[in-house]
Amino acid sequence: YRLTSSSGGMATYLIDQLFEKDIVDAVITVKEGKESFYEYSVIRSTDDLVSTSETRYYPVTLGTVTNQLKTSDERFAIVGIACFLKSVRLLQFYHPELKDKIKFTIGIICGGIKSRFFAEYLAGKAGVKSDGFRNPKFRIKDHQSTASDYSYGCKDDNGVNHAVKMKEVGDMWGSGMFKNNACDFCDDVTTELADISLGDAWLNPFNQDGKGTNVMITRSQLAEDLIKEGINSKELSVEHLDFEMFLSSQQGSFSHRQKALGYRINLAKRKGLTIPHKRHDNENISLDFKLVQKQRMVVRKQSLVQWPIANDSYVFDQAMLSSREKLQKRTKLYHYIRAIKRRLGV
Repeated sequence: YRLTSSSGGMATYLIDQLFEKDIVDAVITVKEGKESFYEYSVIRSTDDLVSTSETRYYPVTLGTVTNQLKTSDERFAIVGIACFLKSVRLLQFYHPELKDKIKFTIGIICGGIKSRFFAEYLAGKAGVKSDGFRNPKFRIKDHQSTASDYSYGCKDDNGVNHAVKMKEVGDMWGSGMFKNNACDFCDDVTTELADISLGDAWLNPFNQDGKGTNVMITRSQLAEDLIKEGINSKELSVEHLDFEMFLSSQQGSFSHRQKALGYRINLAKRKGLTIPHKRHDNENISLDFKLVQKQRMVVRKQSLVQWPIANDSYVFDQAMLSSREKLQKRTKLYHYIRAIKRRLGV
């Protein structure tokens, strides 16, 4: 499971266990689609696991499977990011019969939903026309390198594989490129409504292993039992991670989506937008971090406006150059000031 997955293979392992232990009859998860590159589908056996075992940074909808969920008498597990699993919990609230149907949820720690422009842009960087690529792969691991040294790959019209290292493309996550605006107002970093939450272990020494490692949080007895049974059978290699270490593994996300959330909400309200109540809307941030946040919002919006106009990676990069460089400078200043404060104990 580990070598064919985006990180440590835990989601695939858990799905296999749910089938093997007859806990569920079907799993709702993202796989290669018929109408789109990827879509939510229902799988009913371990034979389909390989097609679901990688992260898909591509927009999908649960609408493709909702009717099956409502009309079927099967027992389901669902894999999703925070906003999707929140919608599942709301669905269970308004349709109580689904509480018994949905036996398990696997949450994927999320850095924000990307537009399809993300896949098109990366195809261009890999050397394929944005309107002529197929089979996008977003997390091609290099087992001989580090966990973050992964590639994007796709096929051209002739079926030839093309790839580009993501480190050559630049920061696609910290910059907010191609990200939905709604993600800037999400405070759920760890997919809190899932039975178990899984993410990448962006920590030393785990991030030095190109084969990938998961961090995980169990939130139900069934999730805890599945992990403990895996440890006891020696199928899983698991270490306890103290709370502060876990936070540091997702520190960038916590800082952006919780600490700086109040500042973004205030900016949105000044524009007359209505924002739902959030748990982290009263935190104060420094001026240097405010400058980073403001420029990230500029870069995010500009990327979604400029890509349909350019539809070419080189032309797009030129159009975005100034705003991305401005964000880089502000981010460096923020990290420099933060390092000084740490040394001074402030």
